[in-house]
Amino acid sequence: MTMTGVPALHGQPLDGLLEHINVPSYVLDAQGVVRWLNPAAERIVGPATGRQFTSVVAPEETRRARELFARKVIGATTVTDAGVVIVDRDGRRVGVEVSSVPLRRGEHVVGVFGQVSDLVEQPHSHPDLHLTPRQAEVLDLLERGRSTRQIAEDLHLSIETVRNHIRHVLRAVGAHSRLEAVAIANGSH
Repeated sequence: MTMTGVPALHGQPLDGLLEHINVPSYVLDAQGVVRWLNPAAERIVGPATGRQFTSVVAPEETRRARELFARKVIGATTVTDAGVVIVDRDGRRVGVEVSSVPLRRGEHVVGVFGQVSDLVEQPHSHPDLHLTPRQAEVLDLLERGRSTRQIAEDLHLSIETVRNHIRHVLRAVGAHSRLEAVAIANGSH
């Protein structure tokens, strides 16, 4: 499948070039349907062309992934770098860093082009810590080494709200620092 409306480089369609690079890359249409994956992306998620992009996103990440996608399609953001947990072709959860940009035809956003910039170790779930879903999200992002500002951007929250969530997480796990909270959480699974 070729990417419609994508420019050529030295006479070769850009999607032809991207087929051969080892960076997982994809194109979504404006409705969120996967229209193109290069082989590197297919090695991670399997054949996803024609499916909604949320079909490869972990269930608890679906809402945030849809929000990020919607902001791109309505033109509210241009470049987005975000961490997301996907489900690979074997059903395992994999944390990825994705960088994406809107694809435009004239003034209209017609889709999204993205690349996986990094594969990260999947944070563990912590059902025994009795965290709210939002606190669990904050803890997962802390485990990935995110700063307060990065967490605020990822979750579309104010920095002060994130600080409050971090305080609640620290209290819930009995920690005095973020590092200690991550260490306790990793020792609890």
